This record gives sequence, structure tokens and C-alpha cells, in this order.
Amino acid sequence: MRCIVCSLAAVLVSAALAGQAPRPPGQPRSGPGGSDYAHAKVVSNVYGKGADQFWVLEPAEPTPKSAPLIVFTHGWMGLQPAVYLGWLHHIVRRGNVVVFPRYQEGVFTPAWEFTRNASGAVRNALAELKKPGHVAPDLARVAFVGHSAGGAIAADMAALAAKEKLPKPKALMIVQPGRGLSDARPVFFAPAGYEKIPADTLLLVVVGDEDRVVGDVTAKDIFKSTPQIPADRKDFVVVQTDRHGEPPLVADHISPCAPMNPGLMLMGQGCNALDYYAYWKLLDALTDFAFHGRNKESALGNTPEQRFMGKWSDGTPAKELVVKREP
Repeated sequence: MRCIVCSLAAVLVSAALAGQAPRPPGQPRSGPGGSDYAHAKVVSNVYGKGADQFWVLEPAEPTPKSAPLIVFTHGWMGLQPAVYLGWLHHIVRRGNVVVFPRYQEGVFTPAWEFTRNASGAVRNALAELKKPGHVAPDLARVAFVGHSAGGAIAADMAALAAKEKLPKPKALMIVQPGRGLSDARPVFFAPAGYEKIPADTLLLVVVGDEDRVVGDVTAKDIFKSTPQIPADRKDFVVVQTDRHGEPPLVADHISPCAPMNPGLMLMGQGCNALDYYAYWKLLDALTDFAFHGRNKESALGNTPEQRFMGKWSDGTPAKELVVKREP
């Protein structure tokens, strides 16, 4: 009798699952984008005010003496780390120090001041990190990453690093960069030519196929303006929307946002497969290759590892990243 009941229960469970839409891929346990964190805790502190404000996030438990530095520039009016908190915690718990410059006091901060403000905040953050009680940033292992307006700012800072007395980035990842609305006249312009970005920089320019806010105009412009970077050291990547199951994976303009507070979910989809297998994976792999000489196959080269986006719960592969040498 017990076997009959168990068999019936198994049939009912299988039937119930069969009637459900497939679930999206979960976070991998290891590798780029994975959850095998070296540190259990993130220590966050904020300094300064207004457009000069910045946050420093450091790994703890255990606390390293030194760690690579990643400068993360937010999108327009994404003034708080909370908008990207899932991604920021992921970066830090992997063993990096993050500097998050605010660069705008509010909606009325002139756009042409963004890069100057961000650069000043990074210099101030480096001065703060020299004080006792901080994880020392390894300035030989530095990366810049930014989203939306912050993507353009990250590219600007990479081009202006020597002039602005910023550490030279080994890796640069620009996500959905924009200087205005899609197909509109740019609101602010690059303060320096991108040909000034060092030729040995590893570069990823990433866009979403349903980004209706900034589109891909600025992304293509930045990518095409870096002929000094060899083709095998840079890629143009398109993240694809996948509606195979529920919830769908929508590669829109806010998809790189990763709020952990349910009250901020209107500013992003939370943390999902687009993060684990696209935005987070690509940055992890790019910095792993730049800093440690590993995981190149997940960062560059249009490889299966780079394109892979996990599998839905029914075993269907999620739509792969589209990787191009020329956009």
C-alpha cells in the first residue's frame, strides 16, 4: 500500500511540474558568475557629500591585506549602491575592493561634469584606502566597469587615466553605455578620444537586445573608436532576451541592475541568469584573465564558454550571447 501511495504521489508531483513553465537558470556553483565566494562578508563605508560622494566596499571574513581594485560607475540617477547591490557584493566577495563614485548630486548636475566628478572621487577613495583599517588596493590590478551613463564615464576615465592621475585599468567593461536617449543627440560628449585607452587593455562592450533607452549607438561608437586595441583583446557582446519560461529573461536597459531590496525591484529584475551568465560572468572572467591569467575562454574570443547562458529547468539552453569582433 505504501508503495502505491508513493508512486501516486510521484505521478502527481511530476504532473504538477509538467504543467509549470520552465524556470530560468540558477547561479552556477563555481567559475565566473558562480557562488563559490572567497569571502563571507562585505564592509561598506561612504565618504564625502553630493557629487563628490563615494562608497568603498571591501572583502571581509577573511580580510585580505591587499586586493585588486574595481571602479564601478552607475547609470544616470543610480546614486546608491543599492541599485546594483547584488553585483557589487558578488564582485567584493570574490576578493576585490570596489570604489563606487556618485559623480552627480542629483538630476540637475551637468552631464559634462560627470567624468571629472567620478575621477576626483576615485582619487579621494585611493587616499582614503591608504589609511589604516582598509584593504590595500593593488594598483597593478585595476578594472573599470560602468552601466549606462556610467559605461561612457568608465570609457572616459580609461582614456583620461594618465591625465587625471588615475590607476591604469588592465580591464574595461562598458555595459549599455549612453550619453542620451536612443537615437537622440548625445547629452554629453567624450572629453578625450578613446584612442588614448592603452592598447594592452582588455575591453568588453556589452549591450542588451531590448534596450530601448540608449540603444547601441554609443556602444558601437566606443568600440569602433579603439582600433589600437587588438581584435583578440576585445569583443562586442549582445545579451539576448529569452522568454522560454517564467519569469522571462529580458535584456532591457535595467537588466544589469541587481537590487537585493524588494522595494527597489522596479529598478531592476533582481539577480537572475542575465547577471550570472552575462554581466557578472563576463566581468569575472575578464578580470580573472587580466589579473591572474585564467578564464580567458569565458571572457573573450566568441567561445562556447563565453556564449553559454545556462539551461532552463526543462533542460533547454538559454539563448546564447552574441559575440562580435565588429558591431
